[in-house]
Amino acid sequence: MNKNLLLTATVLSMTGLQNMQSAENKRPNIILFMVDDMGWQDTSLPFWTEKTPLNARYHTPNMERLAQMGAKFTSAYACSISSPTRCSLMTGTNQARHQVTNWTFGYNASTDAQDPDLNMPQWNVNGIQPVTGVERSYPATSFVQILKDNGYQTIHCGKAHFGSQKTPGEDPLNFGFEVNIAGHAAGGLASYLGEQRFGHDKNGNPISGFAIPGLEAYWDQDIFATEALTQEAIKALKKAQTSDKPFFLYMAHYAVHIPIQADKRFLQRYLDMGLSNTEAAYATLVEGMDKSLGDLMDYLEETNQIDNTIIIFMSDNGGLAASDRTPPLGVQNAPLRSGKGSAYEGGIREPMIVYWNGVTKPGSTIDKYLIIEDFFPSILEMAQIKKYKTIQPIDGVSFVPLITGKGNPSKNRALYWNTPNTWYAGDYRSQGIGQTCAIRKGDYKLVYWYKDGKKELYNIKEDISETTDLAQKEPKIVARLSKELGKYLRKVGGQRPAFKSTGKECPWPDEPFDL
Repeated sequence: MNKNLLLTATVLSMTGLQNMQSAENKRPNIILFMVDDMGWQDTSLPFWTEKTPLNARYHTPNMERLAQMGAKFTSAYACSISSPTRCSLMTGTNQARHQVTNWTFGYNASTDAQDPDLNMPQWNVNGIQPVTGVERSYPATSFVQILKDNGYQTIHCGKAHFGSQKTPGEDPLNFGFEVNIAGHAAGGLASYLGEQRFGHDKNGNPISGFAIPGLEAYWDQDIFATEALTQEAIKALKKAQTSDKPFFLYMAHYAVHIPIQADKRFLQRYLDMGLSNTEAAYATLVEGMDKSLGDLMDYLEETNQIDNTIIIFMSDNGGLAASDRTPPLGVQNAPLRSGKGSAYEGGIREPMIVYWNGVTKPGSTIDKYLIIEDFFPSILEMAQIKKYKTIQPIDGVSFVPLITGKGNPSKNRALYWNTPNTWYAGDYRSQGIGQTCAIRKGDYKLVYWYKDGKKELYNIKEDISETTDLAQKEPKIVARLSKELGKYLRKVGGQRPAFKSTGKECPWPDEPFDL
């Protein structure tokens, strides 16, 4: 090869490399900001058609700021309990398919409460796994692994709760995260307080399995866990900034999960409002979470990365309303009915915001519905990853067309939930907590109770509080939705409880209820 040809080849090679790097640099950074147990109304940003007394209680200026920059989703759904949601997020599969239908923690240990009449199914108590061969678990390819394989830097910060203790799934690093800050098997925390070492004793030993790992640098300091996690996340982003690769940050706060401990930086505001000590402390958990969101946004703006960073805000289930709150209970998500653990809207409808520079319309509202497994294909589409393989089928549908206005994946689509478990001991039937499955299609939602075959039908568009049961008035709609729900659950391998008296499994919603 002569010198001119060699020079030309070298220039073309360098140009091609620069183009590849340029294309990679244009791929957006992505932050998924996931809050734990945050209700639809735990914010000063209204997600209903009008402001509510709860919107007046809370102070979340950064959620408001993000919504002004992007799009607010008012009908975003998750599961009613943490582990099912997080497993659907990571795998893109519906909770009925992955069979992680209650919260996970100990190896091979069920967290079901006892029911006098029903035995719970053999659900996947060990959660999801990045490998096959772990009993009572669902093996899957995570979207994070796909991001990593396609050149993204992947950072996990906060709560994981994907797989049980002593399994590969307890460690986020096994799902494709290159950095793990404070994530492990537990779905809660022992303490928010640095002074209490986030749940470690004076010898450094965890006081329970819920002690937050990896935050030793903040032990004995006057600092809240939410703040410590935020500082660690920003450190990780600064390190990521030295690379040409885009980043994905899963900012998964432990807030606002119990214990309801006051973040004293914000407490006086809520005491002055006349709130009880518990509700004032809860409001500080919300405001501390919002400050974290603002700190991350400030960092992106200061480093000129905000225009090339997609920010997605979401919660994993409805706000706690069955216990640990100031009575009356069950109204903590009003106008939605009930809360965490419930098949009613208060248990499954979440606050969601998306900012995507040049794509989301600033200050817009999108009311078309979506569900948590949709995040899997949506995030990969946002990352411009079109071809990928998974070992599991994907139930989720990208919600990107809702943002771009180029399609409506919600049209004629049904959303499904299956919770054949006893999440909470006691009679919480009036709060929609028990062994249920449910379907929403269009304006209507059907809830089916495994124990006695009762069906409830609500027009969510006209009756967001689910106060008027239309089951007797609309038998044809009940029959249609029952058939669709039963067919889907059988198709994906959904589970159901069994009667203790006979050992027989409870009927599917489209079967006669015959004991």
